[in-house]
Parts: sequence; C-alpha cells; structure tokens
Amino acid sequence: MKEKSMEIEHRIANPNDLNEICSLVGNAIDTMVRQNIFQWDEVYPTREDFQKDIEKGQLYIGLIDKHIAVVYALNQEYDEQYKNGNWRYKNEPFYIIHRLCVNPAFQNMGVAKSTLLHIEEELKTIGIHSIRLDVFSENPFALKLYNNLGYTKVGHADWRKGRFYLMEKYF
Repeated sequence: MKEKSMEIEHRIANPNDLNEICSLVGNAIDTMVRQNIFQWDEVYPTREDFQKDIEKGQLYIGLIDKHIAVVYALNQEYDEQYKNGNWRYKNEPFYIIHRLCVNPAFQNMGVAKSTLLHIEEELKTIGIHSIRLDVFSENPFALKLYNNLGYTKVGHADWRKGRFYLMEKYF
C-alpha cells in the first residue's frame, strides 16, 4: 500500500492517554495474532508497563487527527540480555526504543517509518547518534522496516516468546 502524506504530532504521553494506548495495543495484539505473530500477549506489555513509562516521562505518542497512531517508549534502560549484543558503537551514548506499536487503524501508512525518523531527529538535537532496539524474529513487517531504515543485527536475546534480534543504528 502506498504511504499517505500525513502530519503526525509527536508528544510525551500523559495519564489521560493510557486508556486509548491500552486499547490500541490490544487491537494491535489481535492483529498480530491473526498474522501468526505471537510476540505480545496479556503478560507483556501490560497497562502497568505503559503507566510506569508515563510516570518516568519516557512514553511518547504520535497523533493523527487527534487519534493515537503510534506509541513508543524511549530511554536508556535495557534487559540483561542486551549484553549478548556485539554492539558496534559501544562507546557512543545511545537510547533504546521499547514497545513501538502502530495503531492498526494507521498501519501501512508509513507511521512507523516516520516515527523512527522523528526519533532520530529528536535524538540528534541532544547529541545522541546511536539507537538500539530488539525485534521479534518472527515479525516480518518489523524486520523489513528496521532493515530498510539501516538498522543492523548485532546479536539476539531469547525471551519467553522466542528469539528477538538485537539491532543498532548509528545516524
């Protein structure tokens, strides 16, 4: 499907956004299950995960026509298994993207790509040029997106739902 030109208003999430965030994530999980992608469920991510992100000031949303089109957490926190990564820019300061989720109503419109490019621009303004994330090895849509945007696989982590690739990009 061709990407539509749209304006995404990015901002930090607040407690008033939590119900809409949880609803869109639930819809996204249902969509992934229909696509045989079983990376998320009732155990993760939870309402409490997003609530903690909001409390820490680390959860962001992108709005299109006043509806949340995308949600993601951005911080410098990582799981122990991130030590499995053969990080190419290990001496550079970095941020990690967690729980990136596009509202199914806005999928296949370039929202994730636009959001990732926005994150890069925002990080550049604070002098950060390295970004890390993990991606479910059985999510072909996410893998294609990150590969097309220049993310490099540097290792893997095996969690409850299976193998996740550790990825990195320097920009």
